Amino acid sequence: MALDGKILTRAKAALEEKRRQNEELYERRLQKVYADAPRVRELDKKLRATMAELVGAALGADADIKVEDIRVKNLELQAERKNEIASAGFPENYLDDAKMCSKCNDTGYINAKMCDCLKKLYGEEQKQSLSSLFKLGDETFDSFDLSYYDDTPAQDTGVSPRRSMEVVYETCIEYARKFGSKSMNLFFSGAPGLGKTFLSASIARVVAENGFSVVYDMAASIFAKFEDAKFQRTDDYEGVRNDIKRYLECDLLIIDDLGTEMTTAFTVSALYEIVNTRLITGQKTLISSNLTPDEMHRRYSEQTMSRLEWEYQVLKFYGDDIRKKKNTL
Repeated sequence: MALDGKILTRAKAALEEKRRQNEELYERRLQKVYADAPRVRELDKKLRATMAELVGAALGADADIKVEDIRVKNLELQAERKNEIASAGFPENYLDDAKMCSKCNDTGYINAKMCDCLKKLYGEEQKQSLSSLFKLGDETFDSFDLSYYDDTPAQDTGVSPRRSMEVVYETCIEYARKFGSKSMNLFFSGAPGLGKTFLSASIARVVAENGFSVVYDMAASIFAKFEDAKFQRTDDYEGVRNDIKRYLECDLLIIDDLGTEMTTAFTVSALYEIVNTRLITGQKTLISSNLTPDEMHRRYSEQTMSRLEWEYQVLKFYGDDIRKKKNTL
């Protein structure tokens, strides 16, 4: 799995902020205890002194005897401290260890491996990064409603739009649940309003929840970033380069509405670079477009089209515009 560096940076920043807030809370509680039970401050000084004594004793003669004496003394001080805090009316765990995660001590890593606490924050940041894709908040496979598709068999194929979309729907579910290095690339083709973005979001949600890095963007926005980087038309050149790096290296890139951009020699070249680079590196891509196959061939290079036709699983979306149907209900 390829971690998204931009999202990981935000997750680490979130962990650091939580750690800072937790330490501030502990310090406020400690100062309150010191104010209400002054003896606790003195006991804390003595406890710190026993730690220094312990280091010195370990280096001297008769270390075992001295260390045991200091250990007994330390336990007595801890017991007295606990009683003082309780006598002042504070809960038993009021000054427990300030660490939020006992596994990594709030560092986010255990022996160079990401701890579950940081993984959780990474997942939250990943979900936030896909917020533009989760427009309604309910883009899940469970909420995808096949009843909006006509159940009348088509005259040319004898298959209804609903039955065709059932196959598309089931394919998407299987793809999301089993997503990995051996997954296919997907190409969603069909008229506007047939659920392409909705099912893209449903796939993104499951894949991201399973720990893979997912990047979503509109085709026009992606190509604009490539142009900004190529011609240095931005004040945030480093940020744009990082975005392009994310497009090329994430586990799953979702390119929405291919064909809505202004097609130029540069955008054709940029699309080929994205498609070809991700095929070479084994990263997976989901592309959706309202264009027909003939329109695709007229717009994009034969090099690009050969890769889309041979390296992508094409899912054709059928039916009438769902958004119009919803507005009439």
